[in-house]
Amino acid sequence: MTDDVRNIVLGVVAAGISAALGWLARTYLWKRRLRRKQAFFGLPENSESLLVVNRDPATAELAVHRFDVFALLELSALIKDCGAHVQMVTQDAVHQGFGERTEFCVGGPGSNRRMVAHMAAMLPGVRVNVDPEPGPDRGAFQIGTERYRMDPGVTEYVLLARLTAGERRGTRPVFLFCGQRAITNQAATRYLARHHERLARKHGSGSFVLLLKVVNSQAYGPDVVELVADVTRAAQTPLPAPAAPRTSHRAP
Repeated sequence: MTDDVRNIVLGVVAAGISAALGWLARTYLWKRRLRRKQAFFGLPENSESLLVVNRDPATAELAVHRFDVFALLELSALIKDCGAHVQMVTQDAVHQGFGERTEFCVGGPGSNRRMVAHMAAMLPGVRVNVDPEPGPDRGAFQIGTERYRMDPGVTEYVLLARLTAGERRGTRPVFLFCGQRAITNQAATRYLARHHERLARKHGSGSFVLLLKVVNSQAYGPDVVELVADVTRAAQTPLPAPAAPRTSHRAP
């Protein structure tokens, strides 16, 4: 074997080793990111999850708003990426507790009974005005002492929450997407899909409640979203009971 042939063979071998090491490194990093994603969403390989579908409050029929359909599609893609399975159920057909399966619950309390139950149990510091009559407080959030009113199509709010039922090992989280309008629900699911790695680094496997603001949805749709605040403490602190009306007593 001449020196030239030997150099060629050594070059090919070195290139093959480099390619193999690069492939192994990429595979390791990809699997590590996948495991972190699965841990954050509580979706190990071949696990089961629950996708709770709300209804469109604008119609008496059992219909889902198109923006909520888009939100469900984005969540389904996240679940598929984790290698998990999903069962889709309507908001009035869920009769089970939480913690056994990861749950994604979409829609505010005006369109989702399951959301009402979750908020009463885990977010006692949040109240949502579900009065159907027009007014400045229609759909407004009260979180602790702060009130957040919406200006439809201009400024709207949505709560994105990851909640766990306790510290028991193996407990699966519940994700809530509670928006003032259907388009804000989609904005929250898109925000979660884009920022889940950062959220996992910051919050780990713990609970959090984020208040997001959707800016100018009439022009930008669900794409322009700002983080207003982490309201976990205020949302999980019970609000004081409304003061009882005062009655006057006249002396006889």
